[in-house]
Amino acid sequence: MSTTGPTTRRRRLAALLGATVLALTAGGALAAPAGAAATNVDFATHCIPPAIAGIPPIDGTTTAKITVDNARPKVGDTVTVTYTVVKPAASNPVDIALPADIMTPTGKVALGGAQTGSVTVAGPKKNDPVPGKGAFPSFSMTGTFTVTAPGAITLSPSDYNIHTSYIMELDTPCTVITPPAPVSETVTATGGGQTNTRAIQLGSASGNPGDSVTVTGSDFTPGATVTLAGRSGATQTADTATVTANAQGSFSGSLVVNDKTTTGVVAYEGGSWNADTGAGPAAYVVIDNTPVPDGSQKLTTTVKAGTLSMTQAGDAVALSAVDFGKGGASTGSLQTVTVKDFRGGPAGWSLTGKVTDFTGPGAKIGAGALSWTPACATKAGSPSTCQAGSSGAVGTSGATLASTPNGTLTGGEFTVDAGLSLNVPEFTPPGTYSGVLTLTLS
Repeated sequence: MSTTGPTTRRRRLAALLGATVLALTAGGALAAPAGAAATNVDFATHCIPPAIAGIPPIDGTTTAKITVDNARPKVGDTVTVTYTVVKPAASNPVDIALPADIMTPTGKVALGGAQTGSVTVAGPKKNDPVPGKGAFPSFSMTGTFTVTAPGAITLSPSDYNIHTSYIMELDTPCTVITPPAPVSETVTATGGGQTNTRAIQLGSASGNPGDSVTVTGSDFTPGATVTLAGRSGATQTADTATVTANAQGSFSGSLVVNDKTTTGVVAYEGGSWNADTGAGPAAYVVIDNTPVPDGSQKLTTTVKAGTLSMTQAGDAVALSAVDFGKGGASTGSLQTVTVKDFRGGPAGWSLTGKVTDFTGPGAKIGAGALSWTPACATKAGSPSTCQAGSSGAVGTSGATLASTPNGTLTGGEFTVDAGLSLNVPEFTPPGTYSGVLTLTLS
């Protein structure tokens, strides 16, 4: 059987798949481990409502968490960071209800420890409806940074801004009262090969069409001509500018951003973008506030976000029988699991499992005796690509069956399978042994 938990937009949600009972004539049960939860942190926040609201600043508490797509990167790797504001300190400052999909969040994540600086993050224009004077919903923002030093790198939530586009364009900036906020995530970097330490920071994570954003860079080749360019996903836009790095390899320049599909800004040396000689992308979004000309009508449509869910083809697996006195591998196949990710946000997912002991007539087979060989397939056209977990023991501590990484846009349909093998001791008493495999999607 399967149970699909409710999901809210732009937040990683857990859904309990259910239990699969495995049996053999010496039988067994298999369970999948729950994924490790990100650490939520609370920090005092100062939010300034739009002047039109006519209310004073709000000093409250923000609850947030930081997650990464790779917690053990090598120097030179690019790490994708997701900043989720679980509970904003601010709320809708006006009596007017706000419709869905009018909020565009931006912010920064503070780096500390082996590598310092900040990561610009931005989220899509997506939200559930907000009643008048009601609490703002949770939202997520993503960005990337390149690892430049080995060691433990801490990530803490920092300032964020909630931009709303309804009737008029309004901002609610929220700053950390006593920075830095508590550490929510830590990545441990190891030494890599040749390292590209070039880095950029943006003066702002968002702007109107035609606005200029300040781009500062470091560790470029002294005297090199550096191209600043907008990016729309994996494609460069027509918005470009050039600057010259000084004798220390640093620069500060401006890029006018017109393309409304912009998702980030990069800087690079040479004739075209190359990750080995460039920096970024730093997250950036364009707020479309273009007025409607006289005699015209602005037409809009909404693509509604769905849920993260999973189903399984059945809730029982009969493993092959083994002989008393010989024991050995009792094998079978996991009932196929189908994962559907229709959230449309930046978060990936993880499907994990853990197993109980296999109990039988006056004896048991330990959970550690069960191993699996995962496999995962992605439906054509899906934005994400499914990655199968590693082969090995499942046990009571659990293991990853499959996952997809965080990204600018994630989603799709996936089928997950696994070969199962229970190592039955030679003189296990005859009878049927069974256990439960529990899968958790988050």
